Amino acid sequence: MTVRRLGRLVALFAGVAVALGLGAIGAWVYAMGWKPGAPYTFQGIDVSAVNGPVDWWAVKRSGADFAYLRATVGADRRDTRFEENWAAVAETGMRRGALHRYSLCKPAVDQANNFNTTVPRADDALPAAVVLDFAADCTARPAPAAVLAGLRQYLEMVEAHTGKPVLIKVTRPFESAYGVTAALPRGVWAVQNYLAPDYPARSWRMWQANAERRIEGVETPVHWDVVRP
Repeated sequence: MTVRRLGRLVALFAGVAVALGLGAIGAWVYAMGWKPGAPYTFQGIDVSAVNGPVDWWAVKRSGADFAYLRATVGADRRDTRFEENWAAVAETGMRRGALHRYSLCKPAVDQANNFNTTVPRADDALPAAVVLDFAADCTARPAPAAVLAGLRQYLEMVEAHTGKPVLIKVTRPFESAYGVTAALPRGVWAVQNYLAPDYPARSWRMWQANAERRIEGVETPVHWDVVRP
């Protein structure tokens, strides 16, 4: 192989690599801004202290109609920005709801008490939501009957406080392990990036469609959610 031919091959491979790299960057940028279109007219975000300070007026300008705010985790942890976010969202006129991240390592009663003493009852609030997923800080995997019994207890206590049925935000792995959407007759909030989820046993009411969306007003990626029309 001549030096000239070798140089041409190197240039060709370099051009292909650059094109692939630019394509990957373009796809990443598109994914960061993607959200579902019609028929999902009611859309919003869910955030926690991990997302840092939020400019809620900018979030509203970005097209969010509502915000779910993490309030509590397990039996004794409270989100450090919940109170601030709860008040700020109300000032914008956006709808607001509170989230609890459920732990398989903590008693259901203690978790419900943690949520109920953190989140004020508000007639204009969206239904409270409980997040069901496997977390790195809890390796326990109780039997399905025990998990479902605990969740029923948690739901009963929180619903007595809020006056509304709780929304169940459940991931595919948790649903596969415990079948919560078939066992617990509550609204379902499904989680799957870009493609509408099909794993719940009943039709979902909400869909977390993009876990990495970038919007004005938040420095970090947010969960972008839509409501089934």
